[in-house]
Amino acid sequence: MYHEKQQRELCALHALNNLFQDKSSFSKSQLDQICQSLSPNEYINPHRSILGLGNYDVNVIIAALHLKDCEAIWFDKRKDPSRIDTSKIIGFILNVPSTYKVGFVRLPIQRRHWIAIRQINKEYWNLDSKLDSPQCLGDESNMLQYLREQLQSNDKELFVVCTCEVDKTQQWLLPDNEQR
Repeated sequence: MYHEKQQRELCALHALNNLFQDKSSFSKSQLDQICQSLSPNEYINPHRSILGLGNYDVNVIIAALHLKDCEAIWFDKRKDPSRIDTSKIIGFILNVPSTYKVGFVRLPIQRRHWIAIRQINKEYWNLDSKLDSPQCLGDESNMLQYLREQLQSNDKELFVVCTCEVDKTQQWLLPDNEQR
């Protein structure tokens, strides 16, 4: 199992590489190029940290996924995650608040953190780059319960990652009367 650990503010890069289970899926320079293409005339790019150390926004993640013929679909947390047909998706990217620390001191600055979740060998894994090692969430039922708990918070967002073809036909979403 591939698991990139957190470096600087590169959680979006780590989440993408962890999602695709390949360290060469994306590089910092590729994500920086995406930032430049999204805002070519901006001196300070609004899609990453002011120092250019990472902290990429959702636009960069979506554009990166498009390079892999994939889509990130914002999941409406008013719906139950059991509406997702997990057999049709690649995985999930969860966006959560994160405190900013310098050493052991927490600063009153709110940042966002990107986390990949996907199925590997019939079990679902939290591939958060801040974890020392991947966290097994268990079977689909356990993973769906984990997502329900995460989505109870107003400041967390879930993106379903699937191929563009699956998104086009909305095969990732089960009909209202059908749930897993």
